[in-house]
Amino acid sequence: MRKEAKSSCLKRLGRIEGQVRGVARMVDEDRYCIDILTQLSAIRAALRRVEDEVLRDHVGHCVEHAIASGNAEEQRQKVAELIEVFARAQR
Repeated sequence: MRKEAKSSCLKRLGRIEGQVRGVARMVDEDRYCIDILTQLSAIRAALRRVEDEVLRDHVGHCVEHAIASGNAEEQRQKVAELIEVFARAQR
């Protein structure tokens, strides 16, 4: 993972970690269910943004490298990985 992407993802994940702790407190304090659900939705959206950033970095670094290498087996492997990732995301 490129240095900038890694730093950005770690910052985002730290914020998400804080959000999750906050939701745990909300549950412990018997807060209103809709407020908890709203926060859970925000956490899922934040995780999707991290996922998008990791995917962008992977395509821009690993997949691009496989394409530039001219190695057909490596290229097939990277395409198969991407297909599997997209298939899992739809489940």
